[in-house]
Amino acid sequence: MWSVRRLLKAAVFAACLVPALRMTAGAVSLPGFSLGADPVAALLHGCGRWALNFLMITLCMTPLKELSGSMLPLRLRRMFGLFAFFYATLHLTVYIVLDQSGNVGAVWRDIVKRPYITIGMLALILLIPLALTSTARSMRRLGRRWTSLHRLVYAIAILGVWHFWWQVKRDIREPFLYACGLAVLLGYRLWKQRAAAVRISAARLAGIDAASAADPRSFASRCTGP
Repeated sequence: MWSVRRLLKAAVFAACLVPALRMTAGAVSLPGFSLGADPVAALLHGCGRWALNFLMITLCMTPLKELSGSMLPLRLRRMFGLFAFFYATLHLTVYIVLDQSGNVGAVWRDIVKRPYITIGMLALILLIPLALTSTARSMRRLGRRWTSLHRLVYAIAILGVWHFWWQVKRDIREPFLYACGLAVLLGYRLWKQRAAAVRISAARLAGIDAASAADPRSFASRCTGP
């Protein structure tokens, strides 16, 4: 069973690398691979799109676990999250090194003047602590704070979709699909939280009713006080 799990993770890892390998093959003009007339734009947009894809896939893992009853999605969630960071880092690297020719001043001016780049940089900065604390050791060390920290992924996903939406300017069909998918994923989580809150409230009321039925006088004295 353990070997099967390791083989599955290795296969998923290899599959996650395929987009990067295909873009690399196109960048070096291997036969059968091409990045089109504007290879820098193709690399820039391709890396950004795959970063957003892996963010969305990461957010799918908890609903898949709850709907399927399998722990497999949770075992793969960390890998997908790290690949989101990997492709986001590639996206930034292509932007700085190829699109801006390493001109740090031009990069800074873009960050200040273009809101969609500002939003994209903010999303990447927020991804850094999540990537650095993705290990089991960090989970144990941070305890409950780890869960609170990693809830930043929701804000990061919103910023990522927002960045994409503003970047395309005219044809918003693709970012609109991402926005709809994200709305479904976040809506599912809100619904689950609401349902859990209702269950907790019902359980508390049931406990109060049970205490009242078991010992009406004692319960009344606790409620009214001395």
